[in-house]
Amino acid sequence: MEPANPVAAVRAVLPSLTPAAQSIARIILDDPGLVVRSTITEFSAVSGTSEATIVRTARALGFAGYSQMRFALAAAVAVAREPERLVPGDLGPDDPLTDVIAKVARAESDALADTAAQLDPDRLGEVVKAISEARRINVYGVAASGLVAADLSQKLLRIGLSSHPFSDAHLALTSAALLREGDVAVAISCTGETPDVLVPTRTAAEAGASIVAITNNPRSSLADLADHTLVSAGRETAFRPGALASRISQLLIVDCIFVGLAQRRYETADAAIRATRLAIDSYRNR
Repeated sequence: MEPANPVAAVRAVLPSLTPAAQSIARIILDDPGLVVRSTITEFSAVSGTSEATIVRTARALGFAGYSQMRFALAAAVAVAREPERLVPGDLGPDDPLTDVIAKVARAESDALADTAAQLDPDRLGEVVKAISEARRINVYGVAASGLVAADLSQKLLRIGLSSHPFSDAHLALTSAALLREGDVAVAISCTGETPDVLVPTRTAAEAGASIVAITNNPRSSLADLADHTLVSAGRETAFRPGALASRISQLLIVDCIFVGLAQRRYETADAAIRATRLAIDSYRNR
Protein backbone atom coordinates (compact mmCIF):
# COMPACT_ATOMS: atom_id res chain seq x y z
CA MET A 1 0.00 0.00 0.00
CA GLU A 2 1.36 3.41 -0.97
CA PRO A 3 2.00 5.83 1.92
CA ALA A 4 -0.75 8.38 2.54
CA ASN A 5 1.81 11.15 3.00
CA PRO A 6 4.80 10.44 0.73
CA VAL A 7 7.03 13.20 2.10
CA ALA A 8 6.50 12.05 5.69
CA ALA A 9 7.12 8.45 4.62
CA VAL A 10 10.43 9.41 2.99
CA ARG A 11 11.53 11.25 6.12
CA ALA A 12 10.60 8.28 8.32
CA VAL A 13 12.65 5.68 6.45
CA LEU A 14 15.58 7.96 5.52
CA PRO A 15 17.98 6.61 8.19
CA SER A 16 17.49 3.00 7.02
CA LEU A 17 18.16 3.64 3.31
CA THR A 18 21.41 2.90 1.47
CA PRO A 19 23.70 5.91 0.82
CA ALA A 20 22.59 6.11 -2.82
CA ALA A 21 18.92 5.94 -1.86
CA GLN A 22 19.47 8.52 0.87
CA SER A 23 20.83 11.00 -1.67
CA ILE A 24 17.67 10.55 -3.76
CA ALA A 25 15.45 10.80 -0.68
CA ARG A 26 17.10 14.06 0.42
CA ILE A 27 16.38 15.60 -2.97
CA ILE A 28 12.75 14.53 -2.61
CA LEU A 29 12.55 16.13 0.83
CA ASP A 30 14.28 19.33 -0.26
CA ASP A 31 12.26 19.78 -3.46
CA PRO A 32 9.41 17.33 -4.08
CA GLY A 33 8.29 19.55 -6.95
CA LEU A 34 11.49 18.65 -8.80
CA VAL A 35 10.41 15.01 -8.92
CA VAL A 36 6.95 16.03 -10.08
CA ARG A 37 8.43 18.04 -12.97
CA SER A 38 11.03 15.47 -14.01
CA THR A 39 10.93 12.29 -16.03
CA ILE A 40 13.02 9.48 -14.61
CA THR A 41 15.76 10.27 -17.15
CA GLU A 42 15.80 13.93 -16.13
CA PHE A 43 15.79 13.08 -12.43
CA SER A 44 18.63 10.63 -12.99
CA ALA A 45 20.72 13.42 -14.49
CA VAL A 46 19.89 15.85 -11.67
CA SER A 47 20.50 13.36 -8.87
CA GLY A 48 23.59 11.76 -10.41
CA THR A 49 22.18 8.28 -9.89
CA SER A 50 21.08 5.58 -12.28
CA GLU A 51 17.48 5.01 -13.29
CA ALA A 52 17.65 1.54 -11.74
CA THR A 53 18.68 3.06 -8.38
CA ILE A 54 15.80 5.53 -8.58
CA VAL A 55 13.31 2.73 -9.20
CA ARG A 56 14.73 0.68 -6.32
CA THR A 57 14.49 3.72 -4.06
CA ALA A 58 10.88 4.34 -5.07
CA ARG A 59 10.06 0.73 -4.22
CA ALA A 60 11.92 1.00 -0.90
CA LEU A 61 9.71 3.99 -0.11
CA GLY A 62 6.58 1.95 -0.68
CA PHE A 63 5.75 2.74 -4.32
CA ALA A 64 5.45 0.38 -7.26
CA GLY A 65 7.89 2.52 -9.26
CA TYR A 66 9.03 6.04 -10.13
CA SER A 67 5.80 7.02 -11.90
CA GLN A 68 3.68 6.10 -8.88
CA MET A 69 5.99 8.05 -6.58
CA ARG A 70 5.86 11.02 -8.92
CA PHE A 71 2.05 11.03 -8.99
CA ALA A 72 1.84 10.74 -5.19
CA LEU A 73 4.25 13.64 -4.73
CA ALA A 74 2.25 15.70 -7.24
CA ALA A 75 -0.86 15.17 -5.13
CA ALA A 76 1.04 16.08 -1.97
CA VAL A 77 2.43 19.25 -3.51
CA ALA A 78 -1.03 20.22 -4.79
CA VAL A 79 -2.61 20.13 -1.33
CA ALA A 80 0.32 21.76 0.47
CA ARG A 81 -0.29 25.10 2.07
CA GLU A 82 0.82 28.19 0.22
CA PRO A 83 4.43 28.94 1.25
CA GLU A 84 3.89 32.70 1.38
CA ARG A 85 1.51 32.21 4.29
CA LEU A 86 4.40 30.85 6.34
CA VAL A 87 7.85 31.99 7.33
CA PRO A 88 10.18 29.76 5.25
CA GLY A 89 13.42 28.15 6.32
CA ASP A 90 14.96 26.61 9.39
CA LEU A 91 15.41 28.44 12.68
CA GLY A 92 18.49 30.64 12.74
CA PRO A 93 20.47 32.12 15.65
CA ASP A 94 19.48 35.66 14.64
CA ASP A 95 15.80 35.07 13.93
CA PRO A 96 13.45 37.56 15.60
CA LEU A 97 11.00 36.00 18.04
CA THR A 98 8.11 36.66 15.66
CA ASP A 99 9.79 34.32 13.15
CA VAL A 100 10.64 31.82 15.90
CA ILE A 101 6.96 31.60 16.85
CA ALA A 102 5.87 31.14 13.24
CA LYS A 103 8.54 28.54 12.42
CA VAL A 104 8.05 26.48 15.56
CA ALA A 105 4.27 26.57 15.12
CA ARG A 106 4.65 25.45 11.51
CA ALA A 107 7.07 22.65 12.37
CA GLU A 108 4.83 21.28 15.12
CA SER A 109 1.70 21.64 12.98
CA ASP A 110 3.42 19.77 10.14
CA ALA A 111 4.59 17.03 12.52
CA LEU A 112 1.05 16.53 13.80
CA ALA A 113 -0.40 16.47 10.29
CA ASP A 114 2.25 14.01 9.06
CA THR A 115 1.70 11.73 12.05
CA ALA A 116 -2.07 11.77 11.65
CA ALA A 117 -1.70 10.89 7.95
CA GLN A 118 0.50 7.89 8.82
CA LEU A 119 -1.52 6.66 11.80
CA ASP A 120 -3.45 3.59 10.65
CA PRO A 121 -6.78 3.18 12.54
CA ASP A 122 -6.66 -0.61 12.38
CA ARG A 123 -3.14 -0.73 13.78
CA LEU A 124 -4.09 1.77 16.49
CA GLY A 125 -7.09 -0.42 17.33
CA GLU A 126 -4.84 -3.44 17.77
CA VAL A 127 -2.66 -1.46 20.18
CA VAL A 128 -5.70 -0.30 22.16
CA LYS A 129 -6.97 -3.88 22.41
CA ALA A 130 -3.58 -5.24 23.54
CA ILE A 131 -3.16 -2.60 26.24
CA SER A 132 -6.78 -2.87 27.38
CA GLU A 133 -6.42 -6.61 27.97
CA ALA A 134 -2.92 -6.49 29.52
CA ARG A 135 -2.20 -7.62 33.05
CA ARG A 136 0.64 -5.13 33.32
CA ILE A 137 1.93 -2.34 31.07
CA ASN A 138 5.56 -1.19 31.19
CA VAL A 139 6.57 1.91 29.24
CA TYR A 140 10.20 2.47 28.20
CA GLY A 141 11.75 5.73 26.98
CA VAL A 142 14.72 7.96 27.76
CA ALA A 143 15.40 11.70 27.46
CA ALA A 144 12.57 13.44 25.53
CA SER A 145 10.94 10.08 24.83
CA GLY A 146 11.12 9.38 28.56
CA LEU A 147 8.86 12.37 29.17
CA VAL A 148 6.38 10.93 26.68
CA ALA A 149 6.61 7.54 28.41
CA ALA A 150 5.78 9.17 31.74
CA ASP A 151 2.83 10.98 30.16
CA LEU A 152 1.42 7.75 28.70
CA SER A 153 1.86 5.90 31.99
CA GLN A 154 0.07 8.54 34.06
CA LYS A 155 -2.79 8.63 31.56
CA LEU A 156 -3.19 4.85 31.77
CA LEU A 157 -3.08 4.98 35.55
CA ARG A 158 -5.77 7.66 35.50
CA ILE A 159 -8.22 5.24 33.85
CA GLY A 160 -7.40 2.36 36.14
CA LEU A 161 -4.71 0.48 34.19
CA SER A 162 -1.57 -0.82 35.93
CA SER A 163 1.24 1.03 34.17
CA HIS A 164 4.81 1.89 35.10
CA PRO A 165 7.27 4.15 33.19
CA PHE A 166 11.00 3.39 33.18
CA SER A 167 13.77 5.70 32.00
CA ASP A 168 16.59 4.10 33.99
CA ALA A 169 18.13 1.26 31.95
CA HIS A 170 18.76 -1.03 34.94
CA LEU A 171 15.24 -0.64 36.34
CA ALA A 172 13.77 -1.04 32.86
CA LEU A 173 15.71 -4.26 32.33
CA THR A 174 14.69 -5.57 35.76
CA SER A 175 11.03 -4.87 35.07
CA ALA A 176 11.22 -6.42 31.60
CA ALA A 177 12.62 -9.68 32.93
CA LEU A 178 9.54 -10.04 35.16
CA LEU A 179 7.00 -9.65 32.36
CA ARG A 180 5.17 -12.62 30.86
CA GLU A 181 2.63 -13.51 28.23
CA GLY A 182 -0.41 -11.25 28.59
CA ASP A 183 1.70 -8.22 29.54
CA VAL A 184 2.54 -5.29 27.25
CA ALA A 185 5.74 -3.29 26.90
CA VAL A 186 5.42 0.07 25.13
CA ALA A 187 8.79 1.27 23.82
CA ILE A 188 9.25 4.87 22.68
CA SER A 189 12.30 5.95 20.67
CA CYS A 190 12.63 8.54 17.92
CA THR A 191 15.35 6.65 16.05
CA GLY A 192 14.28 3.19 17.14
CA GLU A 193 17.93 2.45 17.90
CA THR A 194 18.33 3.76 21.47
CA PRO A 195 20.18 1.02 23.42
CA ASP A 196 18.56 1.90 26.76
CA VAL A 197 15.17 1.24 25.14
CA LEU A 198 16.13 -1.62 22.84
CA VAL A 199 17.71 -3.85 25.51
CA PRO A 200 14.74 -3.96 27.94
CA THR A 201 12.32 -4.22 25.03
CA ARG A 202 14.18 -7.26 23.69
CA THR A 203 14.12 -8.78 27.17
CA ALA A 204 10.38 -8.12 27.44
CA ALA A 205 9.78 -9.80 24.09
CA GLU A 206 11.83 -12.83 25.14
CA ALA A 207 9.75 -13.02 28.33
CA GLY A 208 6.58 -13.29 26.23
CA ALA A 209 5.20 -9.76 26.50
CA SER A 210 3.51 -8.07 23.55
CA ILE A 211 5.61 -5.16 22.23
CA VAL A 212 4.25 -1.80 21.07
CA ALA A 213 6.76 0.55 19.41
CA ILE A 214 6.32 4.29 18.92
CA THR A 215 9.11 5.47 16.63
CA ASN A 216 9.94 7.74 13.71
CA ASN A 217 11.64 4.88 11.87
CA PRO A 218 9.42 1.96 10.79
CA ARG A 219 12.52 0.03 9.65
CA SER A 220 14.43 0.37 12.90
CA SER A 221 15.62 -2.35 15.25
CA LEU A 222 12.82 -1.39 17.63
CA ALA A 223 10.18 -1.79 14.91
CA ASP A 224 11.64 -5.22 14.09
CA LEU A 225 11.11 -6.28 17.71
CA ALA A 226 7.55 -4.97 17.91
CA ASP A 227 4.25 -6.74 17.43
CA HIS A 228 2.66 -3.33 16.77
CA THR A 229 4.42 -0.22 15.43
CA LEU A 230 2.97 3.30 15.42
CA VAL A 231 5.00 5.80 13.40
CA SER A 232 5.51 9.37 14.60
CA ALA A 233 6.88 12.23 12.49
CA GLY A 234 9.25 15.09 13.21
CA ARG A 235 11.84 16.96 11.21
CA GLU A 236 15.26 17.36 12.84
CA THR A 237 16.80 20.84 12.64
CA ALA A 238 19.78 22.67 14.15
CA PHE A 239 17.68 23.89 17.09
CA ARG A 240 15.41 20.84 17.27
CA PRO A 241 17.25 17.51 17.55
CA GLY A 242 15.29 14.50 16.31
CA ALA A 243 13.87 13.36 19.66
CA LEU A 244 12.67 16.86 20.52
CA ALA A 245 11.19 17.40 17.07
CA SER A 246 9.18 14.18 17.31
CA ARG A 247 7.96 14.72 20.89
CA ILE A 248 4.80 16.53 19.86
CA SER A 249 3.85 13.78 17.40
CA GLN A 250 4.61 11.08 19.97
CA LEU A 251 2.21 12.85 22.33
CA LEU A 252 -0.45 12.82 19.62
CA ILE A 253 -0.12 9.04 19.39
CA VAL A 254 -0.26 8.77 23.19
CA ASP A 255 -3.46 10.83 23.27
CA CYS A 256 -5.03 8.68 20.55
CA ILE A 257 -4.17 5.52 22.51
CA PHE A 258 -5.62 7.05 25.68
CA VAL A 259 -8.89 8.13 24.07
CA GLY A 260 -9.23 4.75 22.34
CA LEU A 261 -8.78 2.99 25.69
CA ALA A 262 -11.23 5.31 27.44
CA GLN A 263 -13.82 4.51 24.77
CA ARG A 264 -13.20 0.77 24.92
CA ARG A 265 -13.34 0.70 28.73
CA TYR A 266 -15.85 3.51 29.09
CA GLU A 267 -17.59 2.53 32.35
CA THR A 268 -14.40 1.49 34.11
CA ALA A 269 -12.46 4.49 32.78
CA ASP A 270 -15.21 6.94 33.73
CA ALA A 271 -15.38 5.57 37.27
CA ALA A 272 -11.58 5.74 37.60
CA ILE A 273 -11.42 9.31 36.31
CA ARG A 274 -14.16 10.37 38.75
CA ALA A 275 -12.41 8.67 41.67
CA THR A 276 -9.00 10.15 40.89
CA ARG A 277 -10.47 13.61 40.30
CA LEU A 278 -12.26 13.45 43.65
CA ALA A 279 -9.05 12.43 45.43
CA ILE A 280 -7.08 15.28 43.85
CA ASP A 281 -9.82 17.85 44.46
CA SER A 282 -10.05 16.77 48.11
CA TYR A 283 -6.31 17.20 48.49
CA ARG A 284 -6.37 20.67 46.90
CA ASN A 285 -9.24 21.85 49.08
CA ARG A 286 -7.72 20.81 52.40
